[in-house]
Amino acid sequence: MSSEKINPYKEKQAPKTEQIAEMFDNISGKYDFFNHFFSLGIDKIWRNKVRNIVKNIPHSQILDVATGTGDLAIALSKLEGTNIIGVDIADKMLDVGRQKVLKKKLEGRVDLRNGDSLNLPFDDNQFDAVTVAFGVRNFENIGQGLSEISRVLKENGKIIVLEFSNPKKFPVKQLFKFYSRKLMPSVGKLMSKDSRAYSYLPESVQAFPTEDKFAKIIEENGFTNATYENVSGGIAAIHVATKK
Repeated sequence: MSSEKINPYKEKQAPKTEQIAEMFDNISGKYDFFNHFFSLGIDKIWRNKVRNIVKNIPHSQILDVATGTGDLAIALSKLEGTNIIGVDIADKMLDVGRQKVLKKKLEGRVDLRNGDSLNLPFDDNQFDAVTVAFGVRNFENIGQGLSEISRVLKENGKIIVLEFSNPKKFPVKQLFKFYSRKLMPSVGKLMSKDSRAYSYLPESVQAFPTEDKFAKIIEENGFTNATYENVSGGIAAIHVATKK
């Protein structure tokens, strides 16, 4: 089953987009804590890698899709001369992110807005780069989401996607499998009011296309020269491609 068919709440008939928004709103208060806890802080290193990629391309206008609480948007704001818009469908996640933006005094650099990845509220050819961190697998339609990103990118603009993958080598494969399928749901159930959220995560990761298959999907939806780099033993991958 593809990740598009994996929904947070299997008993509900609501579209995946609505379920994702509900799930992240439910866990918004503890999302940052769990995110850093479960990744052992490595997620910060991954975001810095994304920022270093963006640094080497024109980056005055950046869109961060599925921005959540704005961690990647805030990390990108460290690049000089950059304005970042972050969009997400979960209002409570955005509220957390806006408080972080205010605390860091980034109001003029980082703008967090409600927006759906399948229908981005922007003009054609608006951004130099679009980033997505751990959000593509939550798209209700991956192809449509990628096509929308291509639409809002300028000519030769870049997409940079940071997404979990399934490690293939011992011992990372075995450790990640135990950590994501056993430990994460158990701890999430104890500490979060929405235990389903931390079961959905490993299910959606397992169902997501392999790195080479996802690179092909990117190229089928408005991009060319798709490449990827595995990080942390294949726990995640960073995909980069250019708008056709």
